[in-house]
Amino acid sequence: MIKIYSAGNITDAYLLQSLFSEARIETQILNEYAQGGVGELSFTQAYPELWLINAADAKQAIEIIKQFEQREVPVGSIQCPQCGEPNPDSFEVCWQCQTTLP
Repeated sequence: MIKIYSAGNITDAYLLQSLFSEARIETQILNEYAQGGVGELSFTQAYPELWLINAADAKQAIEIIKQFEQREVPVGSIQCPQCGEPNPDSFEVCWQCQTTLP
C-alpha cells in the first residue's frame, strides 16, 4: 500500500474514494475517525488519508486527484423575483418570503 492523498476532511476522502472506485482503483481510508482527536493530536495527524492497495494504480489515481482538486464549487446568488432578497444559488425557495426561485 502507498499513501496517495491526505484529505482536509472526511467528506473529501469519501468523495475521492468513490471516484477511485468508479475507476476500479482499490483504496483504504486511514485516520477515518481521527478528526475527533484534533486538539489532542496535531491537526496534520488527524487528516483522513487515502492509501492505494495496488501501487500500479498510482498514475491513474494522480490524474483523478488532479481533476478532483480542479473542480469548481458554485458560488453566487439569485435575487428573489417576489421580494428582491438575495439567496444562495443553491436555494430553491427564497429564505425571506418562501417564493420558488428561478
